[in-house]
Amino acid sequence: MPGPTVVIGTAGHIDHGKTALLRALTGIDADRLPEEQARGMTVDVGYAHLAFDDGVELDFVDVPGHDRLIGNMLVGAGEIDAALLVVAADDGARPQTLEHLQLLDALGIGDGLAVVTKTDLAETVRVTEVTESVRALLAGTSLVGAPVLAVSSTSGEGIAGLRAALRQVSDAIGDRLDRRGPHRLAIDRIFSPRGRGVVVTGSLRGGSIDVGASLTREPGGDELRVREVQAHGASRAHHDGGRAALNVTGAAAASLRRGDVLVAGAELRGTDRLLVGLRRPAALGQSVAWPARSAAGLRLHVGTAQVDATLRRLRGFDDVAVLTLAEPIATFPGDRAVLREPAQGAVVAGVRVLDLAPPRGVSRRRMTAERVAAVSDALGAGREAAVQQAALVELHGAQPVDPIPGARLAFRSLALAGDVQAALDAEAIEAVAAHHRAAPIGPGLPLPRARAALLRRLRSLATVERQHSELATAAITRRLDELVSEGRLARRGDALRDPSLPSAFSDELVAAMDRLEAALDVAGPPSLDAAAASAGCPPEGIRALVANGRIVRLGTDLAWSTRAYHRLAAVALERARSQPLTPAAFRDATGTSRRYVLAILEDLDRRGILQRTPEGHIPGARAPGPEPA
Repeated sequence: MPGPTVVIGTAGHIDHGKTALLRALTGIDADRLPEEQARGMTVDVGYAHLAFDDGVELDFVDVPGHDRLIGNMLVGAGEIDAALLVVAADDGARPQTLEHLQLLDALGIGDGLAVVTKTDLAETVRVTEVTESVRALLAGTSLVGAPVLAVSSTSGEGIAGLRAALRQVSDAIGDRLDRRGPHRLAIDRIFSPRGRGVVVTGSLRGGSIDVGASLTREPGGDELRVREVQAHGASRAHHDGGRAALNVTGAAAASLRRGDVLVAGAELRGTDRLLVGLRRPAALGQSVAWPARSAAGLRLHVGTAQVDATLRRLRGFDDVAVLTLAEPIATFPGDRAVLREPAQGAVVAGVRVLDLAPPRGVSRRRMTAERVAAVSDALGAGREAAVQQAALVELHGAQPVDPIPGARLAFRSLALAGDVQAALDAEAIEAVAAHHRAAPIGPGLPLPRARAALLRRLRSLATVERQHSELATAAITRRLDELVSEGRLARRGDALRDPSLPSAFSDELVAAMDRLEAALDVAGPPSLDAAAASAGCPPEGIRALVANGRIVRLGTDLAWSTRAYHRLAAVALERARSQPLTPAAFRDATGTSRRYVLAILEDLDRRGILQRTPEGHIPGARAPGPEPA
């Protein structure tokens, strides 16, 4: 089959002939439920398809026109590519005609056409009058300029011309289908045929599907496997897109429900909080309250799902808001939706999803009109994923991003906005300069201290969630490496220096400092004077080792390498957790003498790592938590 199938949704007032029109076009009766057959009206979403001689097919979604079934109407309208607005010639536009048209406009449906049906029941003058009134209605909506045709489903008059017009709509939008969002199928119906397990139906978007494919249910993340694919009543090993029925298996299959989305890839996920752009509803002869007010008790219709929502307007914005949802739904940036007031049935706004995790905390200060507009623009048709990603990073200041094919980073990382990176660069250079001023003879600012300073600065500029701390540290480390490679900083060992300053150390002094550090890297080190004399390390070398955190000095003549001190401190804390630690017990555990253990215990007490009690030393208020088992 030549590519994905265009899905066209009917719309219009009850009993204006939508189902009869589809039957005349396709030969398929979209009213298939027993309740529909008994009532003579569509009560749920129905489906039909039309095949052209060259193999191109169209899918149709027939939605109910009754005012009490608007929720079902939106289930069908949420996943269509184009609209087929139906108005009866003998009746003209009615309340549900206007309501459906307003909903289509809120969804931003700009492709389609209108059909004046039942022309066999009206005079020519009346048909012309209704045709012109429909054209005038469309002028105030997203369907402005759409063709308006007159047909009779009973006599067949105008049906051939309607098929030709539908083919033109299909050809006009068919090449855009693959770019409309991630690879997904939003579930609109679920069946359990005897002996077949679970079958779901929906409109397949963003890619093709094969028998045996693995899909993820969102929200939830449950894995499912496709056992069979059907399209237009026939089994297929491969389907390019459009209406589809999937026989799925997996632990979560029995709990699937309308509104769930089956996803291939990570672009679409569940969320209960959205940053959205708001579209003013079409007036269509009635007053519309705008800008939309902050309110609870609203209903969001997105894809085939509907969920209660609270709207919170953002200060300084008429057309941007945050939606808090009663439960998670699956959506993606760029997705279109409708926000309604369910009690009155009024359309509050058309909705465009901008961000699945609106900025919180510090990052909320970054929500300027320019940055929000950049996100909205980046979500336009055909924009590359990298452009969309970059706009969201600028909005948040710092945001985890997934790797993009061909990008320099092939792993999940924390991307930084341009101004945030510039601020971190300035912080790093100033921190190095400040260290030089405080320790002019030192080798430079130790890397751990530089990373800690930049992490504090980053958290003051953008919100970094706790689960992303490792990504933040990795991003800072990469940026420091880049500053070195750019020549803005220099690195010597584990220290950062100002590259414009000459090194304060000769190679001989560096070697002597290394020898002294190694001599002190034991539980019971020699006296500092003796070790320095043996290593040939002068006083300025000792001072540099202390300033750069390479040795810990606890007295005039007592010092350890930092590594040795941390090993001894870890032993003390571990023993103190099991029972109060006495100097004698610490001495026996380390194989040293009372001189060493008393100095270390006093230092740990002073820093709050340990606390002295009559029974011995116990963990103090600043003791780190135990390592996980």
